[in-house]
Amino acid sequence: MPNATIKKESIDFLKKLSKNNTREWFNTNKEKYTEAHENIIEFAGALLAEMNKHDNIETASGKASLFRIYKDVRFSKDKTPYNTHWNGGFKRATKKLRGGYYFHIQPGKTFIAGGFWGPSTADMQRIRQDIAANYEYLQKILADKTLIKTFSKMEGEQLISAPRGYDKDHAAIELLRYKQFLLKHDFTDDEVLSHGFAKEASNVFKKMRPFLNYMSDVLTTDANGISLV
Repeated sequence: MPNATIKKESIDFLKKLSKNNTREWFNTNKEKYTEAHENIIEFAGALLAEMNKHDNIETASGKASLFRIYKDVRFSKDKTPYNTHWNGGFKRATKKLRGGYYFHIQPGKTFIAGGFWGPSTADMQRIRQDIAANYEYLQKILADKTLIKTFSKMEGEQLISAPRGYDKDHAAIELLRYKQFLLKHDFTDDEVLSHGFAKEASNVFKKMRPFLNYMSDVLTTDANGISLV
């Protein structure tokens, strides 16, 4: 369903769940959950179809992109059993296309994000190597007017100090301190419920592409620009 729209009932279910986050309430309202979940599957499928118009996505279906509403509370102080949001992610296909896309639907807190949430040690070393040598290129991408208007700035966890092996006075020390490399855009509830939300979310994801393409080039080549894949 390429034009699948998120229903108000799917958002209302989350609002009610946030006030009644118990197994008893959830089981009593299992039918409403199923209806809302099916609606979000349809939306995710529509979003995936839009994404594949401008990128190559490995994720097989909208349903496959979704994360479970059931929480793993083993290591959490919050023991409520269910997430009070819908969320999912898309993986870019082939070894040459790096980075991922994420969507998070929650009343008053909906956003989409993309980039590199948990780079491996090898990827982190390669990214920092390139930043140290060619930081002006990344700075130019992040200073683009469209990127700033859409995402404001790059986000992600940062080291308190300089990473090992780098001078704290390096000209690109602020970039070198990043441990995650993320772009994020928020949406209002009215936007989420609009007929064209899947297309609009896809268009916002598309605006990440210069950043993702840069990172993909870095992570699939060595310091001399020779392809590794």
